[in-house]
Amino acid sequence: MFRAEMSDRLIAGKLEAACRCATIGRQIIVLEQTGSTNDAILQVATPNSNEGLVLFAEHQTAGRGQRGNRWESAAGKGLWFSILLRPKLHINDSGRLTIWALETISDVIQTDFSLEPAIKLPNDVQLYSRKVAGVLVEMRAQEKAPHLAVVGIGINVNQSLEDFPAELRSRAISLAIAMHQPVDRQKFAVSLLQNLDRTYRERF
Repeated sequence: MFRAEMSDRLIAGKLEAACRCATIGRQIIVLEQTGSTNDAILQVATPNSNEGLVLFAEHQTAGRGQRGNRWESAAGKGLWFSILLRPKLHINDSGRLTIWALETISDVIQTDFSLEPAIKLPNDVQLYSRKVAGVLVEMRAQEKAPHLAVVGIGINVNQSLEDFPAELRSRAISLAIAMHQPVDRQKFAVSLLQNLDRTYRERF
């Protein structure tokens, strides 16, 4: 069992401090619980919200995956977050954002944990042929402004096998299961945000 310690709670101020000069992560919100982080970030965003707002939830009650599938989000065990972006992209090119997020997540997992993730299109990252992360991009057309993009990311971090529903245990994996030890979620979140910011600015 990989138990989430109370000290492992995500702290918005610490995450922001680590991303001070960034676009992604300049403003960070951490909710204890929400339905879906993609929905929640649109509720708090205003027309003037800065690009790069990030909203984490310790628990999602209605996380969404591809094709309307439910994303299982065990409380305090993963990283469930959405990023608000205004890329200069045609609305039909949202797939470029998905590829960017998948490649960056995969690279960080490989670099930080010496694991060998594989991207499974359209929007999964796998370890040992089992899903460890997923990306869901939703774009909204804006009048006379760059389109709004919400990049939702879910990563299984510290779940044990028992944290997954029985029907998913053969198809899902967490970083902790892959490495046989728990992961510092705050440190991993900082690494992810810093790399997402760097690669976003390079590409978009």
